[in-house]
Amino acid sequence: MIEKLKKAAEYIQSVKEVVPKVGMVLGSGLGIYVDKIEDKTYIPYSDIPFFHGTAVEGHEGRLILGKVDGVDVAVLQGRIHAYEGHDMEDIVFATRVLATLGIETLILTNAAGGINEDFTPGDLVLIKDHINLMGKNPLVGPNYAELGPRFPDMTYAYNLELRKVLLESAKEINMDLKQGIYCGLLGPTYETPAEIHMLRVIGADMVGMSTVPEAIAANHLGIKVAGISCITNMAAGITKNKLNHDEVKEQALLVMEGFAELLSKSIKRIGALSK
Repeated sequence: MIEKLKKAAEYIQSVKEVVPKVGMVLGSGLGIYVDKIEDKTYIPYSDIPFFHGTAVEGHEGRLILGKVDGVDVAVLQGRIHAYEGHDMEDIVFATRVLATLGIETLILTNAAGGINEDFTPGDLVLIKDHINLMGKNPLVGPNYAELGPRFPDMTYAYNLELRKVLLESAKEINMDLKQGIYCGLLGPTYETPAEIHMLRVIGADMVGMSTVPEAIAANHLGIKVAGISCITNMAAGITKNKLNHDEVKEQALLVMEGFAELLSKSIKRIGALSK
């Protein structure tokens, strides 16, 4: 594992020698944020040793190295998922490579179904905590002491300081950035109305099929994590509409302007914090 991470990082550095401060993972339909990145270098996942290519529509499958307001960033445009049959170690490999490159902060984004009825499609929601119902954990198996402790604490899985930065940035641009608890499920089926009712009872505000493994792996590595969900649809049973992936992508595109402004302002602040 450690050798694989080193080889992947060495290849990336051979393409562009950089030590990124902030890493990002762009979820379904949110990938066009890369238009806001300056001095871009694109590296297809297929070129990076031990990376897996993406197969889900809306996930481009490339690493972008560049700058946002002078801050060096490494952006994963698309991710792989457990429902595609990938092992958890493979799902979080890219996160671990970003840490090997030197990131101090990881911003995770996703498209999610809204469970909280105060949310509406198009809302951006700051993740304040998560519930892992994927039935899997990326730290199962031998622990690599070089990466982190056997039993990492998850009390502040989503860093308080970063949440404050994102909320302040949202206020500056007059955005109503809501906050909520994200529940990660395995998928690939969307949830039943009965399952959504259960998730509401246990405290979930939104639901999706990603993010949780990356958040766990990053915390294990000592990386500060922030998470943003784009509410692309209301979850099953809340409305009478059936759910489909095209709706997810379309709604994500509609919020891109605000999403991009929020990310850029926040990254500038985060860069200042790390100096």
